[in-house]
Amino acid sequence: MRTDQFNYDLPQRLIAQYPLSKRSSSRLLVVDRKTQRFSHAKFSDLRNLLQWGDLVVLNNTKVIPTRLSGYVERRGTVEFLLTEKKDETRWKVLFKNPTDGIRIKLDGGISGSLEREPDKSWTIRFSEPVEQVIRSAGRMPLPPYIEREPQPEDKKTYQTVYATEEGAIAAPTAGLHLDEELISDLCEKGILFKYVTLHVGEGTFRPVKEELINNHEMHSERVLVSQETAEAVNKAKADKRRIISVGTTVTRALESAKREDGSIKPFSGRTDLFIKPPYEFGFVDVLITNFHMPCSTLLMLVSAFCGTRELALAAYEEAKSRDYRFLSYGDSMMIV
Repeated sequence: MRTDQFNYDLPQRLIAQYPLSKRSSSRLLVVDRKTQRFSHAKFSDLRNLLQWGDLVVLNNTKVIPTRLSGYVERRGTVEFLLTEKKDETRWKVLFKNPTDGIRIKLDGGISGSLEREPDKSWTIRFSEPVEQVIRSAGRMPLPPYIEREPQPEDKKTYQTVYATEEGAIAAPTAGLHLDEELISDLCEKGILFKYVTLHVGEGTFRPVKEELINNHEMHSERVLVSQETAEAVNKAKADKRRIISVGTTVTRALESAKREDGSIKPFSGRTDLFIKPPYEFGFVDVLITNFHMPCSTLLMLVSAFCGTRELALAAYEEAKSRDYRFLSYGDSMMIV
């Protein structure tokens, strides 16, 4: 398939620049794959849309505020994004116009130098660990389509309420709609919750540039599916209870842990799984996800789950016609 087959017009006015004051008050477009019909709800309506015994799987990764500023001689102040910790003093980095050996000075007397890796990526080697600088001076790595500077409140709002495992540079945005009150209500109703960890990496910012989607190379990300979660997923599948994936990252984590016999195994490592049409999903019965960028791998995954690209794009047109808010701080859809 061609990449441009996943293109659609996204008006700038629909790209959410700020979150809603109450997470679960966002809108929810419900897509029925069998009838190919749409209905409209609030995210808080999950209280009625989910059933006793449903297993909801969440991604508990935590976004690190790794957007930093430093000083470079003859350039002045520069901004860069640390994307993954390699060891105590080395981090992978996104840096504008990088040159091997560039020296960067940070607050607190820490300095670092750029190094080009064999795979053509870049790292910074710091003079000492920078975790304290990140905690004190780091800003949240908001996506580039949020056209404003990160604000202090983004450290809370661009984070799920259940985030515990530090390591991501972007939030698993489908989970941003869940608040403590809604989770508590769902638990009381008999909805079960389990967690995977997939640390969203720099690949989430990279567009698909290849003309054919099969030629696109996915950036690998760190993932953990625990024994507890694997057992819960296998039991739900055996009991014919629904498995609800909150986000494309959860879906990729579960599918990356699939055994040949169709069950799921505990898994710890990296995944570069690229889910695109056609694809046979092994575990997920319902997908909750935000609205994604045109021609993105995330939209391709959604299209695969919808069964056809046409249904996914029709859902997006339906959302546009009703002024849904798009992308990270936007509204969401539930594909059943």
